[in-house]
Amino acid sequence: MAETSVSTARSRVGDSDLEIFPLVLGGNVFGWTADEPTSFDVLDGFVAGGGNFIDSADGYSHWVPGNTGGESETIIGNWHTARGNRDDVVIATKVSTHPQFSGLAADNIRLAADASLGRLKTDHIDLYYAHFDDASVPLDETVGALSALVDAGKVRYIAISNYTPERIDEWFRITAENGLHRAVALQPHYNLVNRAFESGLRERAERENLAVFPYFSLASGFLAGKYRDESASTSESPRADGARAYLDERGRRVLASLDSIAAAHETSVASVSLAWLRQQPTVVAPIASARITEQLPDLLASAALVLTDAELAALDVASA
Repeated sequence: MAETSVSTARSRVGDSDLEIFPLVLGGNVFGWTADEPTSFDVLDGFVAGGGNFIDSADGYSHWVPGNTGGESETIIGNWHTARGNRDDVVIATKVSTHPQFSGLAADNIRLAADASLGRLKTDHIDLYYAHFDDASVPLDETVGALSALVDAGKVRYIAISNYTPERIDEWFRITAENGLHRAVALQPHYNLVNRAFESGLRERAERENLAVFPYFSLASGFLAGKYRDESASTSESPRADGARAYLDERGRRVLASLDSIAAAHETSVASVSLAWLRQQPTVVAPIASARITEQLPDLLASAALVLTDAELAALDVASA
């Protein structure tokens, strides 16, 4: 197992009482590119390095041949049960993409939450996301069903992922008009080469005090420096095609800036990419996944890396 040791400083999640390490471990690889024993090693290493927040979804990883969905949650449930550390970790999961529980109708949310609780082997979910907007269901039905799970003690806090700024406005209007439990977090697609979050979504996060947890923080590995011109065409990684799309003039400019800053700090490109993201307004912690324990040190190191104003500005210019 990789040896890791960084600061264990905690950050508050919005208006909640959740206190989390400033890096979230993505569970999307569990049961996909990481089998259960390897996933246990990664989870152990993350906690040993100070981490305490794990992100999953009920749909992970139904796209893998032979999987049915919920594999990631099952591995996380088996792990914390084996380690006896449920009270020491914060677990987030999501609803709407499991093949048996698709969408955000009230009955589906209720059944999906119970199924997630069973796989996670816990009596509560710390943070429960509406994973993707479901335009076929009235939003007041979705928000009301999620709020009811908090009343029932099955969910501590609710959150939003992949919603437009306008739908977030509607979400909070419904919340206020009906006295429902407020969402405390937002999970958007956001990184150095995808900055659409800054146009509209960030304004809502600021206004509603939403803790932001960006996914695809490393752009499928591109912002870890894994896919450059000489390697992009030969990589067999499941994410290589997605990363290859960033190999344009702008992408090369971003990599050059990352290389320079990483050299100055004697750290990795991945650590710098995640540190930039963590230091953006409203971002509480980036989400990053590790397929093997050897990938953990760079991820964990990012939580303690502080970039200067000049370095942040240089990356802003490179990624503009």
